[in-house]
Amino acid sequence: MAQERFLVTGALGCIGAWIVRNLVREGIPVVAFDLGQERWRLKLIMTPDELAQVTFVQGDIAELGALEEVLDQQEITHVVHLAALQMPSVRANPSLGARVNVVGTVNVFEAVRRRTEQIRRLVYASSVAVYDSQAGGASGVVQHETPQRPNSLYGVFKQANEGTARIYWQEHGLSSIGLRPATVYGPGRDQGLTSAPTRAMLAAVLGRPFHIPFGGRGEFQYVDDVARTFIACARVPFEGAEVFNLHGSVAHMSEIVALIEELVPASRGLITFAEPAFPSPESYSAEALSRLIGSPPHTPLREGIAATIALFRQQVARGELDQSALQGGAAAR
Repeated sequence: MAQERFLVTGALGCIGAWIVRNLVREGIPVVAFDLGQERWRLKLIMTPDELAQVTFVQGDIAELGALEEVLDQQEITHVVHLAALQMPSVRANPSLGARVNVVGTVNVFEAVRRRTEQIRRLVYASSVAVYDSQAGGASGVVQHETPQRPNSLYGVFKQANEGTARIYWQEHGLSSIGLRPATVYGPGRDQGLTSAPTRAMLAAVLGRPFHIPFGGRGEFQYVDDVARTFIACARVPFEGAEVFNLHGSVAHMSEIVALIEELVPASRGLITFAEPAFPSPESYSAEALSRLIGSPPHTPLREGIAATIALFRQQVARGELDQSALQGGAAAR
């Protein structure tokens, strides 16, 4: 592993920050490539000494030349591609969403294709948004081979990226692994509709009321588990172009609220939620992924929520996190 050098696109986002954190703690050189400059999610989960070990490069994945330059200059061996606009941003500006999410991903594949002797693995983030809410069928569980039928442009763009991966394998022999996270929760998860359960945990710590705008049963995946899964996929021997679902904890939103109230008794009655459920299947099978990397990391739901609340308490006590983060995307101090 001493010869590994990781590039993480979208490294300032939630999953990206946790991947960077885990790689740094392994002693692996990591380059954080992102259009933004705000590092608050990294500061939330890393020490100043750990942050000092990260190489930061500001760049746009929609610019192929900029991506190629960093791959060459930093002698990258592994690429984890996360950079993308989330669903609300894609809905607000579809053209920009296509440029970042689709063209940007094509650029990543093309840049890696030109450097297959240097770069050992490409792993990228797809999404369960490639499925519609009925994809689980009578069982409610989406299987590895379940047909895709996205009901948003964001999902369509993610489906296109999976097709890009397949064609690059078919025409160029470029191997890649895609992963489809569901509702990710944990420190740093502050943007997008499905960030609401995490923001509710922060609200409980702050003693503020908070309304989660959806309910029902769903799949909740702790961000550290997701990050470790991306890293595992970047290292496992593999040839082909495959995309895998992740599996976490299936729970009703009422259970999430009950766990928050149990862990923060003073929040009882402050956290509410609305029905109907988020328009997504309830659960996803990760059996195919398990056959590739072994049992994926899994933090039980109560432990994941407890760890999130504990970190929020610590940061709030230090004055490094406040109620501005409840709005989604606000920076820590």
